Amino acid sequence: MDDLHVPPGPGAPRGLRVPAVELVEQFSRSSGPGGQGVNTTDSRVQLSLDLATTSALSEPQRARVLERLAGRLTGTVLTVSASEHRSQLDNRNAARRRIIALLGDAVVPASVRRATRPTRGSQRRRSEAKIQRSETKRNRRPPRPE
Repeated sequence: MDDLHVPPGPGAPRGLRVPAVELVEQFSRSSGPGGQGVNTTDSRVQLSLDLATTSALSEPQRARVLERLAGRLTGTVLTVSASEHRSQLDNRNAARRRIIALLGDAVVPASVRRATRPTRGSQRRRSEAKIQRSETKRNRRPPRPE
């Protein structure tokens, strides 16, 4: 098994390299239909990575990833399963692609929203729309006796 390479992007300008020794692979039988081989081959793959101890992440990246993936973690361990292929090798590759995508998305820093002010034109249009709506409602009322 080779090291995992997350391509460069926001939050990881040089990308990430997860050493192969930090990844834990487990194999089991896939469920569902599959013919004669379904009960004999361990084609389902579970790939796990302990985010708290991995050397691939810096401390700010680690904090961000742990916060973003909190719902998917068991303690600090990220586990991904793949069983859609009949071949164990294809499932191993699928699990690696999933963990790369998860890490790549989780390491991206959150963008900060800049407060903006409404334009003068939009304020005028809003005011005119309110006046028009008020007029419409006023015209629905029954006439007042005089």
